[in-house]
Amino acid sequence: MPSVTHEALVELFKNRPTLAAEMLHDALGQPIPAFTEARVESSDLAEIVPSDRRADVIVVLLVGEQQRPAMAIVVEVQLGVDPDKPYVWPVYVSQTRARHRCPTWLLAVTVDAEIARWCARSIDMGHPGLTLTPLVLGPAGVPVVTDAEQARAAPEVVVLSAMAHGQEEVGEAIGVAFLGAAAGLDEERRAVYWDLVLSSLNEAARRTLEAMMKSGYEFQSEFARSYVAKGVEKGRKEGILEAKAHDVLTFLEARGLEVPAEVRERVLASTDVAELDRWIRRAASVGDARELLATTGS
Repeated sequence: MPSVTHEALVELFKNRPTLAAEMLHDALGQPIPAFTEARVESSDLAEIVPSDRRADVIVVLLVGEQQRPAMAIVVEVQLGVDPDKPYVWPVYVSQTRARHRCPTWLLAVTVDAEIARWCARSIDMGHPGLTLTPLVLGPAGVPVVTDAEQARAAPEVVVLSAMAHGQEEVGEAIGVAFLGAAAGLDEERRAVYWDLVLSSLNEAARRTLEAMMKSGYEFQSEFARSYVAKGVEKGRKEGILEAKAHDVLTFLEARGLEVPAEVRERVLASTDVAELDRWIRRAASVGDARELLATTGS
């Protein structure tokens, strides 16, 4: 099953169809043909490729009034070593090339330097002279975006920058640049991108950005209010959960029952109000604290 990070990277390339071409040209120095539009196409290539092995993103660069395909880019997000990929990647490229009748490139994207090296290995097709060498966008190739204007022009690039470089000293500057771009995003992208940026930053940078948000950062007053409101609501819910969890434990101990460590940890870790309410009711009748967790009824 794809991870959250995998799906997040895929969404960046889907939300900004030009991103694949920009990274090939700006980060990897590859020649990209002039185009008038970049369009995300279906990645369901053919029956020969199982549904769980379809390409992550396929972008077609179009040119002219006839919207003729000038180039196709197969984008594959790779977060780990997968021995199947050297066999399915050539299929993605050949099927995409056959469908759109244009030059087709493979771009592997990863935020791990070691995986980037693995992705870059040439794939020998077994036919004389036929070798596929993936183009790889790894952390070393992702630009460091700290300029607010650049971030506003390409918010997906600054998110990618945070994911690649957020643990470095420059992480805070990247995060601040993202804040400058967040106002121009729709609510859904703003929330998703903020979570991605924040989770990618080092601890010091994360604390700085959270403090800026709570203080009503001047470029993001509406966003800040929304962020703080969510934090207050989260704190309120956590307070309710904590109170109910302690009620369960107090009730058990008041009845003279020994509460094993595993039961205590499970109760304190619960994030389900209804579950805690059931446990409070059951705490009045169980003969052993362990029965609390084994009981599914109300």
